[in-house]
Amino acid sequence: MSEPATVDTPLKKLVGDKTAKALASHLDLHTAGDLVYHFPRRYDERGEHTDIRSLDVGEQVTVLAQVQRTTVRPMRQRRGNLLEVTVGDGSGGVLTLTFFGNQAWRERELRPGRWGLFAGKVTEFRSKRQLNGPEYVLLGEGSDGEAAVSDDIEEFAGALIPVYPAAAAVPTWVIARCVRVVLDTFTPPDDPLPSEVRASRKLVGLGPALTEIHRPSTKEALHRARRRLKWDEAFAVQLTLVQRKHRAADWPARPRPARPGGLLEAFDARLPYELTAGQREVGAEIAEDLATPHPMHRLLQGEVGSGKTVVALRAMLQVVDAGGQAALLAPTEVLAAQHHRGMLDLLGPLGRAGELGSAEHATRVELVTGSLGAAARRRALGEVASGAAGIVLGTHALLYEGVDFADLGLVVVDEQHRFGVEQRDALRAKADQPPHTLVMTATPIPRTVAMTVYGDLEVSTLSQLPRGRSPIASHVVPAAEKPAYLDRAWRRLREEVTAGHQAYVVCPRIGEGPVSDDEPPPEDDNGRRPPLAVTEVAPLLAEGPLHGLRIGVLHGRLPADEKDAVMRSFAAGDLDVLVATTVIEVGVDVPNATVMIVLDADRFGVSQLHQLRGRVGRGAAAGLCLLVSEAAEGSSARERLDAVASTSDGFKLAELDLEQRREGDVLGATQSGHRSHLRLLSLRRDADLIRDARAEAITLIEDDPELARNPALAASVAALVDEDRAEYLEKG
Repeated sequence: MSEPATVDTPLKKLVGDKTAKALASHLDLHTAGDLVYHFPRRYDERGEHTDIRSLDVGEQVTVLAQVQRTTVRPMRQRRGNLLEVTVGDGSGGVLTLTFFGNQAWRERELRPGRWGLFAGKVTEFRSKRQLNGPEYVLLGEGSDGEAAVSDDIEEFAGALIPVYPAAAAVPTWVIARCVRVVLDTFTPPDDPLPSEVRASRKLVGLGPALTEIHRPSTKEALHRARRRLKWDEAFAVQLTLVQRKHRAADWPARPRPARPGGLLEAFDARLPYELTAGQREVGAEIAEDLATPHPMHRLLQGEVGSGKTVVALRAMLQVVDAGGQAALLAPTEVLAAQHHRGMLDLLGPLGRAGELGSAEHATRVELVTGSLGAAARRRALGEVASGAAGIVLGTHALLYEGVDFADLGLVVVDEQHRFGVEQRDALRAKADQPPHTLVMTATPIPRTVAMTVYGDLEVSTLSQLPRGRSPIASHVVPAAEKPAYLDRAWRRLREEVTAGHQAYVVCPRIGEGPVSDDEPPPEDDNGRRPPLAVTEVAPLLAEGPLHGLRIGVLHGRLPADEKDAVMRSFAAGDLDVLVATTVIEVGVDVPNATVMIVLDADRFGVSQLHQLRGRVGRGAAAGLCLLVSEAAEGSSARERLDAVASTSDGFKLAELDLEQRREGDVLGATQSGHRSHLRLLSLRRDADLIRDARAEAITLIEDDPELARNPALAASVAALVDEDRAEYLEKG
């Protein structure tokens, strides 16, 4: 009898060297525990269809489908035959499998009526979806009643067929076979979940859950297994966050209470408009946090234009009144420069200490960016180091060595999703004691994300839009299906310019040269053309549909002074059209801009599109956003665009964005460089479970802050939320 396997048993002892090496190199699976926790992505049922129509080009897929017909024809360019096999999903969706060379045995094997799992990369040829030379395994009986193919597919004998996250070299059926081998001798670890929690939440034991998720006996047993394993993930994250919030209550910070008769009072008195009720309420929450001897960790979210910057500036002035400095980290030089101009305008004499006409108790506002000249940089850094500059604005340049603060009391991070964890933490490290931190985002965050990713931050929301904002209409322009619609889009833009307004044209890429931070890499390896580029589109528009209009170009590779000059020209009305990348995504404020055309809109994320269209309709005239795409009707990309066009509710779109992104990305798997440890938990679908896990975590940590009386649970949490992930949660 073979030796029992534990979570630490190397896979090579169980499945052989060759297979173990493939699992390690392609899927990062090394031990029995790694494999047992490599859960199926979904479960197929024979006779039920896989929706082939929803597959995206370039996607690595495994589909359950039935052979419909086979065709053999000679190849034109070389000797031999081409075998084309058409498979269907039972609902009208079809996929072509292509096999090159003389492979008559495949034609005999892949007879019409046979069901199989087919794995490969989706490509497109002459508007038909296909898999070239896919791996496959045939299931069950053929149309002639032939018996099951071989013992190798015993793992598919049940009604539910597990489909695993796989790789081209390690298809799902190989993983399923390995899982079967491991489970036959696997001894699960002792259940780390306290028995009272298990009983009160009606959760099955860990051992049965691990077995049933791979080899479900019934749908009900599978549901119970998934619920237990999801609970483990949610509970681990919530315990980590609640534990860190508990510890943070003991951290020392310098209180920065409001000072009567100070800069903040003077600023409020000179504001040219009245604060909204939401701004006053959130401002009071922040003021109270700043006055405590513990560091504030607050997330401020609000739609584009809801007035977050004024709330942040008031917090910064409170800190300056208390003798400290405040720094604002912005993602781009364009936005940093705009914050600088905007704050100087709002502060007036209050922000010009040492200058003629300054107020008696004024401070200085300094801008620190990478493009500052040597002399200007020395002067700015001197003002920051001496404390003369109470407010410091900048980009990543603030993080560099040599930027020293006299007394950094508050860090404001604008558009936090554009910064890595390490970058945000580097700025906080420039303070002697933990500074207060205010994180701002214009991307609305669903409650479950806030609870799970920002569980150790207090969350404030600005839901009111300022008076005078106009509605934005959004429409999808299907350029491939209806080219005339694109022609009409350009005419519509010209109409707006003729009416005295201005327009943006947004492209996903800059053009030739090194890739910049504000563009995605070209994606032309799946037969798709590279994304449209600013430097290529601008001259085509100038010579074609926008001939005669004043066109400017803006992207991240331009020198800073040139970027600033272009933005000033556009803001002043000297340009009719700005052709740009996502460098305009945040903070750019030109009230006269009324129309935006986003080219290759399917190359952008939901949140990006929502942010981008927030650049128009900022004045008295209504805004129009046209999302141009060649994505086919019914594809997931097109459905995403239709959803963006159908609503301006940022919270609905945030839910959609969450639904379409990998859950692990939300928790920083990409940033930390590790595989996601959230394999089952869905922040969108499991909101109730996450809420319950948080409640249990709070109760447990209040009673046992360091989990000293629950060592098995502490070890389980450490395994699910490793040190890198824990640091990400803490810093985020």
